[in-house]
Parts: sequence; structure tokens; C-alpha cells
Amino acid sequence: MKKRNIKKIYKGNEEKAKWTLWIVTLIILLFLPNIIGFFSSQVKNIDYSTFYNELMQEKIKNVTIVERNISGEYKDGGHFKTIIPYDDNTLVQKMVEKNVKITVKVPSNFWGEVLPYLIPLISFFVLFYFFTRSLSNSQNRSFTFGNSNAVMVLTPKVTFKDVAGAKEAKEELEEIIEFLKHPGKYIRLGGRIPKGVLLLGSPGTGKTLMAKAVAGEAKVPFFSISGSDFVEMFVGVGASRVRDLFRKAKANSPCIVFIDEIDAVGRHRGAGIGGGHDEREQTLNQLLVEMDGFQTDEAVIVMAATNRPDILDPALLRPGRFDRRIVIDRPDVKGREEIFIIHTRKIPLGKDVDFSILAKATPGFTGADIANMVNEAALLAARKDKNEVNMEEFEEAKDKILMGLARKSAVISENERKISAYHESGHVICSKNLKNVDPVFKVTVIPRGMALGVTQFLPIDDRHMYSKSYLLDNLVSLLGGRAAEIVALGDITTGASNDIEKATEIAHKMVCEWGMSEKLGTIQYADPNDSIFLGRQITQRKDFSDETAKMIDFEVKRIVDESMNRAIEILKNNLDKLNKMANYLLERETLDSDDIDRIMRGEELEPLKKDEKKEEVKNDQTV
Repeated sequence: MKKRNIKKIYKGNEEKAKWTLWIVTLIILLFLPNIIGFFSSQVKNIDYSTFYNELMQEKIKNVTIVERNISGEYKDGGHFKTIIPYDDNTLVQKMVEKNVKITVKVPSNFWGEVLPYLIPLISFFVLFYFFTRSLSNSQNRSFTFGNSNAVMVLTPKVTFKDVAGAKEAKEELEEIIEFLKHPGKYIRLGGRIPKGVLLLGSPGTGKTLMAKAVAGEAKVPFFSISGSDFVEMFVGVGASRVRDLFRKAKANSPCIVFIDEIDAVGRHRGAGIGGGHDEREQTLNQLLVEMDGFQTDEAVIVMAATNRPDILDPALLRPGRFDRRIVIDRPDVKGREEIFIIHTRKIPLGKDVDFSILAKATPGFTGADIANMVNEAALLAARKDKNEVNMEEFEEAKDKILMGLARKSAVISENERKISAYHESGHVICSKNLKNVDPVFKVTVIPRGMALGVTQFLPIDDRHMYSKSYLLDNLVSLLGGRAAEIVALGDITTGASNDIEKATEIAHKMVCEWGMSEKLGTIQYADPNDSIFLGRQITQRKDFSDETAKMIDFEVKRIVDESMNRAIEILKNNLDKLNKMANYLLERETLDSDDIDRIMRGEELEPLKKDEKKEEVKNDQTV
């Protein structure tokens, strides 16, 4: 490394010396006439009286007059110069009488004479410099076009302390870290470390962060590149970049090569209209060769991340390439609590902040979602000029992420507010009368996002599978809004479109994917709404007859209709509670779980305070 640096410094100094020499030579050429004139003659300065006496004695041979400056030559040799102190109109006549040769010149402007020649000359040198430099760079780029764009981090600062919610994944990666720290221990016994580790998981679960943490724990160089960086329109460039990447990795072993979104380059070969001879597949072929070409003593681990393992080429997943597949799933309650602690290290927190409550209130959140929620809470606290972030900001940030931004200034008529209140009350009443539905956490008629009202549920535990009774009760809860419009208002609106879409999707999956239809049995049918191109085929194959398709439609409709009838029946039996909850929603705009429980028990809510009434009036005026 020192020799390379010395060569670079020497080349840089040599380049500077060359340009300095050019500039000095140009300056000498420009001022050469003046320099020659200065050294070629010795000019004597005399006063005007001496000049006048010598003129009268006829000692002067010739003079040159430039305004008040006079320079000349004596008859016996030698030069002189002087300045005329005043205007003397008879001086020229006297010099003529004494036979002195007179030359009159206009005052010379050096830069005025030089610049017309100097500017084109400088422009020529500048253009010549940039032309030669661009030509050199283009030649260099033509030779480096196939180099990889991988970013190399010598010692990543991220460790397992910065990763939470993936305990099993950490334990499985400990062996990789141990091999990178002490590769000789395994090689001595003839062991072969896995050459590739494939990280699987939903977007935002921390796959890239986990790869950095492995490199940080092992304290080895970390090469990071995206799968799309390999693919170019020019044939052979992707394969060249793969070769260059692994060449650099071998030179810096032990190290980790991390390829993010590997599905961009590792898709099934032979898929698509273009056949198998495209640039992406050549890149994949080179990647397969490089991964299988490692020697046993080369401590280079290839890690890759994807959320689409189903479309990867089987040759990429075979033993000897990506030997291990580690699933980084969404964090559970304990994992989410740990993630909250990590992301709030540098944030001043209020005493009322309870991460256990926040973890329970954010089921399904990934690490990226929690980081976004913490950032939103900090921004809200800063907007309110607070010195710390309290539970109020975290709750508001959670509602903003889950339900959308509150639009209190939206112009909504009284009739639409009434419809929205009954619609959301229908969801709540149905949910409180069902056994297998998540508890209602909050209901509001304040517009959020694209919805005029929102009912928020808070699961007690994280769910990894769903029973048939749970799905059927959720269908009833979803259709409770449309049922409330029918029961209480006698008319239906378009406000239930999203509920109907979700209910239809659940019913369709129950019939076609989960085998929950008694008439169709435990058979999985192809879903026509799925993507037709997953890297394997162009057309969607139909696995059932037209008669079966009619039965599927009939079963989906039957499940949705039965759920709607159950919702209508529940609301008819609780019509007084439906009206009371809708009225409280119109009055207060938002009800929490305690308010909902009291209404369901038939109790009256405490009247609003004066300050709260003023706030309600203010909100009504803005609406």
C-alpha cells in the first residue's frame, strides 16, 4: 500500500511540475521584448534643465516624445530620458532648429496590446488540456466499464447489539462469524463452511442490517452490492462485474460479499419471451460458476437477501452455493419492544413512555416500520416545541401510520358524518358480540387517509395461523358497517367498498387456498388474481373446470351472504346501543376502548368539560 501511495504522489507532483513549466514558459515569451530591451541598454535619467542645456549645445541626436515623457540618444552615444514639467509650445521648434530627429508616439497600453493575443492563446491551452483529459478518461472508462460497483466497508460498525427481534437468526449466524474469525480451526479438521447464506424475509425486517452485523461481529471487510447493479444492456458487462467482484473479495479474504435483492439477477433461467440467451442469464451463469469455484481455504462468505425465494433459480439454491436459508421474520412482541429501545437510544423520552404497551399495539410491524414510527413521534414532539417525546406523540404517530393522517379540516356535511358514525358503530357493535375477533382499541369519525372514519383493533397476541371461526367472525365484523347502514339508515353507500373488497378476498382464499369449503373440499385451486409471471411461465394454467368455477363463485357468495345476515341480526338485537354509540361518536368524534365498554354495558359517558366543548366547536367550525 505504501509503494502505491508513493507512486500516486510522485505522479501527481510530476503532473504539477509539467504544467508549472508550461505556464512559466508562456510568461517569459510574453515579456521577452521588455526584458531584452531592459538589459540591452542603460538609460540615464536627467532633469529637464540638463536636457534643455544639452539641446541648446546641440548634443542630442534624436528624441521620442510620448505625452510629457521624452527619451532620446546623444550624438556621442548613450541614452537618456526626462519629463517635461510644463507645456512648452516652442520646444519642438527649437529641436527642429538644432537638427534633432523627432518621433512622436501614442502612449502604449501593454495589456491592451497583449490581451488580444493572450486570450486566444490561453483559450487554446485550456481547450487542449480538457480535450486530452476527457480523451484519457474515456479510454480509462472503456477499460473499467466491467468493474463492479460494490461498496467496500473495511470494518462495519454495526454489531448484533444493533439488531433485535431475530434471536434464532443470530444463533444460526454465530457459526459463520466463528469461521470468519478462526477459519483454520475448521479447515484443519476437514470441515467445509457454508459458502452462501440466503436471508429470507418480508421487506423491512432487517436483512441488510443482519448482514452488516455479521461482518461487524467478525471484524472483516464487507462488500455490498445490489442485484440490479450487475445487469446492463451491453452483453457481457454483468458477467465481467461478477468476476471483478469476486476477484476483489478473494484479495481481501476473509470477507463477506452481500448481494441485496438477488432476485433481480437470480431469477429462473429460460423464463420470458427472449429465451435463455440474455444478459441477465449470462450474469447468473457467471455468479453460479464463481460461487462454486471457491477453494476450501478461501474464507469468503456470500450473503444474499430476497423477499421472493420462490422465483430464484434452483441451481442457485443447491448445496455448495447457498447452503443455508435463514428466515428473518417479523418480530414478535418481545422483539418489537427491543427494537423500540434500540431506535430511541438518542431520543429524550418522557416518563410515561412504556415500550411494552407500544409493542403490543403494533402487531405485524417490522423494524423499518418501528423506526419510521419513532421518527414520526420525534417530529411531532419537535413541532409542538417539546423537549422530550411522550406517549402522546407515540400514540399519534402509530395512528398516523396505521390509519393515515387526520384530516380535521376536511369539509364533510352533517349527513355524511352521521352515515360515517353509524358505519363505524356497526363495526364496533358486531365485533363486541363476536368471540373470535380482536378487541376494538379505538373508533373515530375524523377522516384519516382516504377513509371518513376508522375502527382500530388491537390483537392480544401475534397470530401465525387463522382458524375458520376466526375468519368467519372477522367477515361479520368487516360487513358490520354495511349492515349498520341497512338497519339504521335504510340505505347503502359507497363507504363500504373497502370492507367488501377485503371480505371477498378472505372468502375467496377460504374456498380456493385454505380448503375451508365443505362443498369443494380440501383442494387448492389456482387463484386467477395472482401474478401470471413469477419467472417460470408466461400463461396462467387453469386447474379446474368451468363447473368448478361456478361452484367457487357460489361458495364465495354464500360465505359473504351468511356473514352479512349474521351482522344484520346482531345489529337488530342491539339497535339501541348502535344509536347511542353513533350519537356519542357524532359528539366526541373519537371513542377509546373504555368508552366503548361503558356504552356496551348500557352506562352513560361523562359529559364533556368546557375546554373539550370549545375544542369540539372549533373542530366543527373547521369542518
